[in-house]
Amino acid sequence: MARGERFHPAAVLYPGGKHFPALAACEHYAGSEKLIAKALLLQQQLGPVFDISCDCEDGAPAGQEREHAAMVAAQINCADNKFSRVGARIHDITHPHWREDLEVIVGSAGNRLAYIVLPKVGGADDALVQISALQDIIRRHGVKRAIPVHVLIETPGALHEAWQIAALPGVESLDFGLMDFVSAHHGAIPASAMKSPGQFEHPLIVRAKCAIAAAALGNGVVPAHNVSVEIRDTTVVFADAERARREFGYLRMWSIHPNQIQPIVAAMRPDFTEVVEAAEILQAAQEADWGPIQQAGKLHDRASYRYYWELLARAHATGMKLPAAAQTEYFQ
Repeated sequence: MARGERFHPAAVLYPGGKHFPALAACEHYAGSEKLIAKALLLQQQLGPVFDISCDCEDGAPAGQEREHAAMVAAQINCADNKFSRVGARIHDITHPHWREDLEVIVGSAGNRLAYIVLPKVGGADDALVQISALQDIIRRHGVKRAIPVHVLIETPGALHEAWQIAALPGVESLDFGLMDFVSAHHGAIPASAMKSPGQFEHPLIVRAKCAIAAAALGNGVVPAHNVSVEIRDTTVVFADAERARREFGYLRMWSIHPNQIQPIVAAMRPDFTEVVEAAEILQAAQEADWGPIQQAGKLHDRASYRYYWELLARAHATGMKLPAAAQTEYFQ
């Protein structure tokens, strides 16, 4: 590195290593053409502070799976998709149409598809089968980019192998599917654990959330929290997202109604005082050619620089107003 030459933190802090994904803090699910179109318009208004997941699993009418997948591909390719932050959830591995979902969506919209969501995997082997199929379809259709994979952990088998799943090639996110996870316990977990406060207190749910977050973060992928069933009282949604972030380490959360998007994004934002501190530390580090520095009486080096860089990237992904110098230096 030449003395005095300014290098972007993303180019300096991960030599030969894996960058942590900078995903939006909210993932909004929409199943029908009408709801996807509404979500795209809202994304234009708010900016890319949330991703849209088009649902081919629960959203596709029985017997019309191919037509539904084609509609999803058309929405991904449409002019209203301004930010190319639209993904798709395909059918699970036991469903006869999951391969066709991939063929249709990747074949038609692979160059703009943000990610693929794999639901109800029984374990790492199931996920690997679908990931391998995705990679094969990418090659056959001549798609010139990797398509990340988000894996839903919603069965006891998948939870048991969460660490192995998070380490699979192409995995970008581990998502907790609370409703199906509770149902898979055959009545041993009460329905009250599907909503707050039970979802943050029942021991089996707490154990699952902690294990998923630890597996994701330990493998450099994003942990995504389950939905809040409250769609009218946004204070409940905010509180759920805040607990998910502060107490369980989740950096992303699902939305199932447009009312939930903004409170989730707001709750997932870093504290502004930390954002200002991060910008100051990174600026001083850059001026020191990324060597160790003292800032406010504390020593910092590349280990803490990575922490503050990822915090700043998360703040940017949630649409926070950053200090002007940091915005110009890192995100223009």
